Amino acid sequence: MAQELTGITKACEAFVCSITEERYYDAHEDLEQIWYLRRFEDDDEIRLWKGFINAAVSFELIARGRPNPSMIAWGTYLKYRPLLETLVTPHKELYVKITQILERQRGYLCPSS
Repeated sequence: MAQELTGITKACEAFVCSITEERYYDAHEDLEQIWYLRRFEDDDEIRLWKGFINAAVSFELIARGRPNPSMIAWGTYLKYRPLLETLVTPHKELYVKITQILERQRGYLCPSS
């Protein structure tokens, strides 16, 4: 269990670093490494990761000049974001930080939304 916690923390920290450095494709990859093998599990934490991944995809699509597909990916993030409110996890503080960073970055990339 401790190794799993460390892996999640490292993946999330790498994700934050990639987002803040505007390396959105890399951010997607940072979290996909922990999400992919567990993607079929019925678990809100894993769904939250999917939302974070979609936020990174949204940013990458904006960078590539594809605003409409970006909105779809951002909508997936918004769909899963409320899961954070009731999620019980040792990573909750980290996830709150990620949410704040993602929403600040979205405001920077799309000031009118």
